[in-house]
Amino acid sequence: QVQLVESGGGLVQPGGSLRLSCAASGSISAINAMGWYRQAPGKQRELVATITRGGTINYADSVKGRFTISRDNARNAVYLQMNSLKPEDTAVYYCNADVLRRSSVYFREYWGQGTQVTVSS
Repeated sequence: QVQLVESGGGLVQPGGSLRLSCAASGSISAINAMGWYRQAPGKQRELVATITRGGTINYADSVKGRFTISRDNARNAVYLQMNSLKPEDTAVYYCNADVLRRSSVYFREYWGQGTQVTVSS
């Protein structure tokens, strides 16, 4: 089995920073893209940022210039540095990874359980 475990969420004031981490574990042969998505109350889940194994990055327009995604391929980990946080960034943030298990020949998408980020004064 494969698990994605997020950490680093919490409560922060507007203008503050948080760093999210996500580590993938289990019977992993390879990981292609990894990324972060978020879901605010009453809204659909939306892409925040993605990064391929080779380092190609994509950001949602709403976070460009404020958030930075990075990954450590040796640790099967992905990170999200969030600066200049705004109340509208409040959401549950989910880690996502496209994983090839050792027992498989196909990549499959996995999700973490989510971590709450609340931006409020």
